[in-house]
Amino acid sequence: MWLVRPAQPGDLKDILDIAGGQGPRMSSTLPKKEEALALKIDQSARSFAGRNKPDEAKRFLFVLEDTGSGKVHGVSGIDARAGNGQPFYNYRRDALVHASHELGISRRVEVLYPSHSLTDHTLLCSFAIKPELRGTDAFELLSRARMLFIAGNRHLFTDQIVVEIQGVQTESGEVPFWDSLGRHFFNMDFETADQYSGMLSKTFIAELMPPNPIYVTLLSKAAREALGQPHQQTRATFELLQHEGFHSGCYLDIFDAGPVLEARTDALKSVVTSHPKTLHAANSEDGELCLISGGEGEGFRCTLTLLSESLGDEVKVPLKTWKCLGRNSGDDVRITPL
Repeated sequence: MWLVRPAQPGDLKDILDIAGGQGPRMSSTLPKKEEALALKIDQSARSFAGRNKPDEAKRFLFVLEDTGSGKVHGVSGIDARAGNGQPFYNYRRDALVHASHELGISRRVEVLYPSHSLTDHTLLCSFAIKPELRGTDAFELLSRARMLFIAGNRHLFTDQIVVEIQGVQTESGEVPFWDSLGRHFFNMDFETADQYSGMLSKTFIAELMPPNPIYVTLLSKAAREALGQPHQQTRATFELLQHEGFHSGCYLDIFDAGPVLEARTDALKSVVTSHPKTLHAANSEDGELCLISGGEGEGFRCTLTLLSESLGDEVKVPLKTWKCLGRNSGDDVRITPL
């Protein structure tokens, strides 16, 4: 069975393998250095356990485990507050009107403004999965399990939620937006800057980027065409999040100009359609395939199961399901259709 649970220190090697196996220059905000990733897992463990330091941000890291082998095949995360105490930078698309009354000329010019307006919104992040699982039920489970955790712990998260999607990259590994803009202000390529971001934050990027509006007409044709477009390998993630209720707004990733999706937390499909139920063991293998979660904090578990409902608030699932969740008959669970 596939199981989503909080990341543990013992998952470090598997997560490193996943982070390093996403393909050239693919970003997931996961550090690819062992020490930095170990610190992130440790911070996540404290967040799940409610043992954060007074000034420490809450970050939650989940893994997708094959319960048969015990191996981890994917990872996803939530930052309770984007930026984690620092400004969370993006570009905001807007326009300026340049006009000359004397010449009778007026022209609307698109510009990009450095912005940190999304700071402190809840942020979905760190999504990475083995390539062979993209587009499968396990892929959907890994992404949507986070929404069930949010629904069950609503007080930890804000009313607005955002997610950055990896932007366009050519088959040869070039990143048009970065190559047209960012590389002129840094002595590093996209991959190096991305690694710094995974270990630190994107604040250092914003500090070195020009604070003035960027005129889109001055970018290369490839960079202009890349604005707000997802990477080919993130298309399935992009579409799943749109189905969840996210939409593209006016914000772009500061690295590669990928789309920044936004949504109202209480309007997310998994939040709206998920309901607390009482677990009841059954031996049947009938019913609708659903996501089911149970447990609090570090005991959170989410999996896929065949499920049938009674007239009351009870749900019947196979015995292997409540064993996978570590729950017993009579415990509270949360369900939503696949």
